[in-house]
Amino acid sequence: MDLLATALPALGEAFSLILQPQQIAFLMLGVLLGLSVGIFPGLGGIAGLSLVLPFIFGMDPVSGLALMVGLIAVVPTSDTFASVLLGIPGSTASQATVLDGFPLAKKGEAARALSAAFIASLFGGLLGAIVLTFFILIARPLILAFGTPEMLMVTLLGLSMVAILAGRVPLKGVAAAGLGLMVGTIGESDASGSLRMATYDIPYLTEGIKLVIVGLGIFAIPEIVALLRQDRAISKTGGLGSGWMRGIKDWFANIWLSVRSAAIGVVVGVIPGLGGSVVDWIAYGFTVQSAKDKSQFGKGDIRGVIGPESSNNAKEGGGLVPTLIFGIPGSGSMAVFLGGIALLGYDPGPHMVRNNLDITYTIVWSLALANVFGAALCILLSGQIARITTIRFTLVAPFLFMLIAFAAFQSSQSLMDLAMLLLIGCLGIFLRRFEWSRPAFLIGFVLSSQAESFANQAVQIGRIQFRRDFWQGMEYIFSPVSIGILILLVISVVIGLRQGKHILGDSRPPTGSKRAPLIFLLAVTAYVAIAVLDASTITVLRDKIFPVTIGIVTLIACAALLIRMMRVPETDPVFADLEAGGDDAAAPHGLWATLSWFAFLLALSALIGFVLALAVFLMSFLRLRAGISWVRASILTAAGVGVLIFLGGTLGRDFPPGLLQDVVDLPWPLT
Repeated sequence: MDLLATALPALGEAFSLILQPQQIAFLMLGVLLGLSVGIFPGLGGIAGLSLVLPFIFGMDPVSGLALMVGLIAVVPTSDTFASVLLGIPGSTASQATVLDGFPLAKKGEAARALSAAFIASLFGGLLGAIVLTFFILIARPLILAFGTPEMLMVTLLGLSMVAILAGRVPLKGVAAAGLGLMVGTIGESDASGSLRMATYDIPYLTEGIKLVIVGLGIFAIPEIVALLRQDRAISKTGGLGSGWMRGIKDWFANIWLSVRSAAIGVVVGVIPGLGGSVVDWIAYGFTVQSAKDKSQFGKGDIRGVIGPESSNNAKEGGGLVPTLIFGIPGSGSMAVFLGGIALLGYDPGPHMVRNNLDITYTIVWSLALANVFGAALCILLSGQIARITTIRFTLVAPFLFMLIAFAAFQSSQSLMDLAMLLLIGCLGIFLRRFEWSRPAFLIGFVLSSQAESFANQAVQIGRIQFRRDFWQGMEYIFSPVSIGILILLVISVVIGLRQGKHILGDSRPPTGSKRAPLIFLLAVTAYVAIAVLDASTITVLRDKIFPVTIGIVTLIACAALLIRMMRVPETDPVFADLEAGGDDAAAPHGLWATLSWFAFLLALSALIGFVLALAVFLMSFLRLRAGISWVRASILTAAGVGVLIFLGGTLGRDFPPGLLQDVVDLPWPLT
């Protein structure tokens, strides 16, 4: 009651602080920075917050908070541009939007998809702020109810989305998720530091593979290569469509879907460790499960945009609950945000809620106001930005390759980032070609670390509890919250297996000979088998039990797929091969010849450094592949290199060096 008595005055004080002209100006500055960062695939809120942190120290606390909140609030809105227009997840929170947003753009309905996405994002952000306003009062006992078993159940609930996203052949979805989980275990284990599928001779692998590289490789590279092979504009109709108002009407017609998805975003955001990496998939899976007609999902269903976009902005409001009340970051961007709050002289946690409730509510409602500004600016600018879809893609692709390589290099500032990006990109191409679920793979990868961590903790603590008292141990493992989540998990799997296959409709995929899909399945099986054997040699039980268990389950799925391949004709969907029919088969340019251009950029970067290699690559590509004049190619090359140098300088980022830089002392940015 004491906290409730101080809540209303604190809320009024927060509004008086926020609405001052100086704070509005800083909030708008943060929104503009967030828009700029969000448009570039792979950068996201962490890079943006890292940019402003050096300038936060010494600022007025409310102004500094307004700047940071404005930035992190609008990134989940602005990253929609890349997801819808280019088929590239602008950040980890916009991956599911690609599934239906990008097909809408290719059908000439980019305007419809963007307007629906922006209004859904605005609604989700506002609802998240409203819920957070009241949730602060009750959040502590609720979060304390989530122990290790509950966190494990929530992680498994995220993995259960694989059933919905598996496509025509559920076994492929299971195998893809298992492969993602196994790839996620590469490197040192969190428990005891045992190495898995890595050696100290390759230091890069000891730290595992970074999420930004996997996201760009699995989604961005396959789509860019596929579009580049067509040598046409992204939009087949050559126009944006006239769907701005239609998108808003679509959102209003599905307003309860938006409400439910936003609620999912708030709840998932509250739970530390999940955040943006899984919330859009959970919302997308819920959207598919609750739909009567599932035939258009994955082909351009507007509901597949509204659901994820409503949830990913609402997630920011939920993510502030553990961040502000317990000082526990709910995501990577919230971890940087905590550092900024500390620089401003505040100590996030119960102390801040008790003694600085006005500042707490200032953060909450700055978030809401930033969502309004961000959505308005996105709507105003999208008419110009969306025209990218009408440009011949051959003129866009080299600059996307440039941005992807630059973003990937920021993972660990190593040339191995680029090599791994190419390797994961090849895997993504194969997954797409043979209709293995790329979302399922990514979910497995994202949840691998925390699934293992929660499983180990639950087993260790549960073992201690069981030794003391059997029923006490059972009560610990199967708490009411755990049972509730378990019921949701079972329902999700059952409904997903029954109805998930309808996502792609009743049409049959193109199939060719059995050879290519079979070779890919055998390659996946061989990798998983090697990973299981490697993990089985580890002496520490808790470091090997997770990869061995997951690996065996994945091998069983692969074996079941192999048995099915041996029993069915080559026209069965299990032999899906996009190179055997459809747009890919009819593409005027070959798959590997197209990918070789990206490989050329990365190889040349290893020799002479990224900036010099980029100049050679852009000029060569634009002149030879795009076929434009020397003058136009030179202008575009200079513009591309100039923009990248400006971006690197502004963000304080380095560029990949090559062998040349080891021999010759060159100035920045050629170092």
